[in-house]
Amino acid sequence: MASSSSTSTSSLGISVNVGLVFVLVLLTGSCSAQLSTNFYSKSCPKVLSTVKSVVHTAVSKERRMGASLLRLHFHDCFVKGCDGSILLDDTSSLKGEKTAGPNINSVRGFEVIDKIKSKVEQVCPGVVSCADIVAIAARDSTVILGGPNWDVKLGRRDSKTASLEAANSDLPPPNSTLQNLIDRFKAKGLSAKDMVALSGSHTIGQARCTIFRERIYKESNIDSSFAKKRQANCPRNSGDNNLAPLDFQTPTTFDNNYYKNLLNQKGLLHSDQVLFNGDSTDSLVKTYGSNSKSFNSDFASAMIKMGDISPLTGSSGEIRKNCRKRN
Repeated sequence: MASSSSTSTSSLGISVNVGLVFVLVLLTGSCSAQLSTNFYSKSCPKVLSTVKSVVHTAVSKERRMGASLLRLHFHDCFVKGCDGSILLDDTSSLKGEKTAGPNINSVRGFEVIDKIKSKVEQVCPGVVSCADIVAIAARDSTVILGGPNWDVKLGRRDSKTASLEAANSDLPPPNSTLQNLIDRFKAKGLSAKDMVALSGSHTIGQARCTIFRERIYKESNIDSSFAKKRQANCPRNSGDNNLAPLDFQTPTTFDNNYYKNLLNQKGLLHSDQVLFNGDSTDSLVKTYGSNSKSFNSDFASAMIKMGDISPLTGSSGEIRKNCRKRN
């Protein structure tokens, strides 16, 4: 009887432990599920219209800004999660991410985010995070330039820290191999399909000569007439900051021409053309190049997934009053 009693007690202990684990799993899951599309419906119902108004004005003045605001969200989310860390200026006690290799002289749009934050603070002070503003602005920019719409999940809070080291290590460089791209995105919970779809954001925006010079002079998987045209504005030894459109056909319209360019070996960056170079992602590039609906749908889904990367929620972080500095 004694052994039977101890067996029962031990079984009960296992049941309790399993129950606790289950509760912990549920609680852990709910932390990442705290983002919702109606997060500000009561606390700041005008946030979406306020952000959209400022983004619309900025993109109307300079269509390239739409690409910059979209990229800002990507460069934020890939470093420590979508937490607004990229917006922090350097201080004596904090080394920000703006001077990281992938960001310096490249990431832009900070002044637009400042304007949005100022307007939002007038409507509902201390409520909306800078991280959420970046996420909304990325969606609005895409739509204004002709791309798909999606419901942005909100409720992120702002980081009190930044990581120059992570910005240098986690963002994929323009000379990435296909496997490196797949691995970098996988590390953030994104699939190869998500990676190819998100790369379609290069249907808008521009790149500096120093970023693509190696490709247009030394690589063989490039259309010769395309290479020569790019070389005219990107000499071998000068013009580092001269710009060229990532999509030479429709550089300020969000469409699927980016993929059509890859099919014709007219990808501007090495990391673009590796998506269509006789490897595992060729079929996706063909699909998106021939089916804009498929691209738009997958792009929107991938943006929602990217926006879910390690957000600060609940009592973590803070709601910054000024996006450039901690409270």
